[in-house]
Amino acid sequence: MEVLRPQIITIDGRNYRKNPIQEKTYQHEEDEEDFYQDSMEGADEPCDAYEVEQTPQGFRSAVSAPSLLYKHIVGKRGDTRKKIEMETKTSITIPKPGQDGEIVITGQHRNGVISARTRIDVLLDTFRRKQPFTHFLAFFLNEAEVQEGFLKFQEEVLAKCSMDRGVDSSVFQNPKKLHLTIGMLVLLSEQEIQQTCELLQRCKEEFINDIAGGKPLEVEMAGIEYMNDDPGMVDVLYAKVHMKDGSNRLQELVDRVLERFQASGLIVKEWNSVKLHATVMNTLFRKDPNAEGRYNLYTADGKYIFKERESFDGRNILKLFENFHFGSLKVSSIHISQRFTVDSFGNYASCGQIDF
Repeated sequence: MEVLRPQIITIDGRNYRKNPIQEKTYQHEEDEEDFYQDSMEGADEPCDAYEVEQTPQGFRSAVSAPSLLYKHIVGKRGDTRKKIEMETKTSITIPKPGQDGEIVITGQHRNGVISARTRIDVLLDTFRRKQPFTHFLAFFLNEAEVQEGFLKFQEEVLAKCSMDRGVDSSVFQNPKKLHLTIGMLVLLSEQEIQQTCELLQRCKEEFINDIAGGKPLEVEMAGIEYMNDDPGMVDVLYAKVHMKDGSNRLQELVDRVLERFQASGLIVKEWNSVKLHATVMNTLFRKDPNAEGRYNLYTADGKYIFKERESFDGRNILKLFENFHFGSLKVSSIHISQRFTVDSFGNYASCGQIDF
């Protein structure tokens, strides 16, 4: 258990520990009926936000959903769907597994259709939050100058601090994968990837171009900090990223992108502001070179995933390299990157991007 190194949450400039909670495990992966009962509390209130179509047979409403989530609406032996249909006096049609499409609800009474739609939306949202992150929005920070600076940092740290507990070459980031994460995403279909691309394009048109002033942002990677609150037991060490001109434009840009994606529901609201950083050392890399920082430890709804990891003593590194300059670069693209993938350049594969 990571009791000594919990997640740190910053609220109004103050740091708080988010202690892990060990949940009970059962023989069966899900008790669908009990889960359904818990999830449906307060789900019967009519919602006028849904589009309900009147047909010659009654009323109809449809909701798009990725096929990966169908099984949670069907339930074991079809019990969840049957229960919703019985309690709301509706009929629910679900596409076959592997086929993306619409879940269609029909019924004789408008309120019944709305009630069924509400219950289905609650289930879809709940189980979506249980999915691991699949993609992330990011600036790539792997220009040649920065990669060279990073390799120099790695060489000097190993030369001066390799006798410190836990410090070895296995905990360093791959320089080709240096990036600044704006937010994590759960995208479960090609349609959702397309929606993300379209929203990112709207962000560009509505405010990114104005903030950037029609040209790339010149930024620096300089200085290091650590994620947890004990420099003697560090799991993630990162480089700070800031504008060369000292302005707040990069922070404003990423915060507004984050806010827009949170409002759309594509990013679960966990932070009010993006911490401008690039991971340079991470103890998860010891066993998995493709691990991705603290996001490997939490699901989209913040559930802690217990993983063994050996911290390192970062006190000498922080003292000797506090103001280390990794390099300067120009950022002009935001990428929708897919986790656990590699492109022909050794970076994360990109499913879409905007340039400014």
